Amino acid sequence: MRALCLFFLLCLIQSTLSAQAHVVLLHGLTRTTKSMQKMKAALVTEGYIVLNFGYESTRYKIEMLADELRSRIVEATGKSEKVHFVTHSMGGILVRQIQATNPIPNIGRVVMLSPPNKGSEVVDEIGHWRLFQIVNGDAGQQLSTNADSFVNQLPAIDFECGILTGDRSFNWINSSMIPGEDDGKVSVESAQIEGMSAFKIVHTTHPMIMKKAEVIEDVKQFLKTGAFN
Repeated sequence: MRALCLFFLLCLIQSTLSAQAHVVLLHGLTRTTKSMQKMKAALVTEGYIVLNFGYESTRYKIEMLADELRSRIVEATGKSEKVHFVTHSMGGILVRQIQATNPIPNIGRVVMLSPPNKGSEVVDEIGHWRLFQIVNGDAGQQLSTNADSFVNQLPAIDFECGILTGDRSFNWINSSMIPGEDDGKVSVESAQIEGMSAFKIVHTTHPMIMKKAEVIEDVKQFLKTGAFN
């Protein structure tokens, strides 16, 4: 009898976990899962099942990266009631590509950190350099601000999305190429997208935005309520 009770208890726990909301973390171009570890730890304490996915950002184009990630996400989230996302930089573009081509039906809220939704002028200026191509790969070439670039051909979003972006930079060379306020990679203007639910500027740089305490609190708030602090 005791063994039978234990069996049913384990089944109940498994059922509860599979129905729990997942949060998928996607790092940016040239980064790794290590960049999102602090975010993961913070969201785990909130009770989410957090999946910090890595992908070979500089090896393939966005289309192929998105296809591969979608398969992994669907397999890992199983019967989850909602699948939320927290993305950095190009990670947000991958979510947009997934939802534009083969949508995840139970997608929840999405928080994008410094996404190049309209591209980056840095790609316009030096994307043709051989060194840039070696470092950033094929996907980096797709992030131009040109009207016919990959990122500017993506359709409007149809999911609940909050965007946080920075207005500080320690890369004055990149910033000299970008009009208006920027975070060293993406302008405040380019981070925004039609249909976003919330938008906020934070005083931080592109590489460090995901580790800033204020940003982490804003992410928690948006996943809970659909609004930033």
